[in-house]
Amino acid sequence: MIELFRRLARSPQGAIGVAIVTLALMIVVLGPLLAPHSPEGLYPLLRYKGPGAGHWFGTDQYGRDILSRLLYGARATVVMAFLATALGTTAGAVIGTTSAFLGGRADEAIMRTIDAIMSVPSLLFALLIVNLLGKSSLNALIAVGIAFTPSMARVTRSVALAVRQQDYVNAAVARGESSAYVVVREMLPNVVAPIIVEMTIRVSFAVMLFATLSFLGLGAQPPAPEWGLMVSEGRRFMHLNAWMIIWPSLAIATVAIGFNLLGDGLRDVLNPRT
Repeated sequence: MIELFRRLARSPQGAIGVAIVTLALMIVVLGPLLAPHSPEGLYPLLRYKGPGAGHWFGTDQYGRDILSRLLYGARATVVMAFLATALGTTAGAVIGTTSAFLGGRADEAIMRTIDAIMSVPSLLFALLIVNLLGKSSLNALIAVGIAFTPSMARVTRSVALAVRQQDYVNAAVARGESSAYVVVREMLPNVVAPIIVEMTIRVSFAVMLFATLSFLGLGAQPPAPEWGLMVSEGRRFMHLNAWMIIWPSLAIATVAIGFNLLGDGLRDVLNPRT
């Protein structure tokens, strides 16, 4: 693990990605403690204030402190995006590994079904699921996780096909181990590296997808301090205070770029050819 971090630090994009992601995680953990004001405190006399001494990032249409809402909103955005990615990654890894292990007609049927689902864009697929389940952060999490499952299944299967031919897998089959045992105990642990890289990059897409769902009113609901919802609320008043939409947009973009850079750095570090 220490050697992994050293190699990441030697990669410019990996080092920047680690720094941004570490900062984001610190805000997730310590954000509520660092917030100077309540995220839902209403101060009508302080509406539309620009950045200043009392409110470093300004205030919104209700006089709420934008910095405090950003610090609290990190949990609603980053944590939910990570959980949704973990859900989609786990489901996709199991499906992809199982498909590679079964092979033959079962593999063909599973992959053709995956291809059919992947023909629908992730955002549209997530929108359909949220509309079926209802508007809430939890339903948005489930929708993003399901939307990410097909692509993760295909990525995992491409790696698991090579693992399926290894001697230790054939030995487990020869011992009479069950299919579930071979998939979970023999194959999944050996496809972890590419899955971790893909998962890290997917978190950045999940952050943007969550923000999009909240922006459209299908994710977090007011008065939750969620970054996408803050952008949605601020767009109607941006002519009065543009900072209402600038700060949450920068937060979303920075976190997405950070996870992308971290994923690229991990890809280089975990590449067996290097």
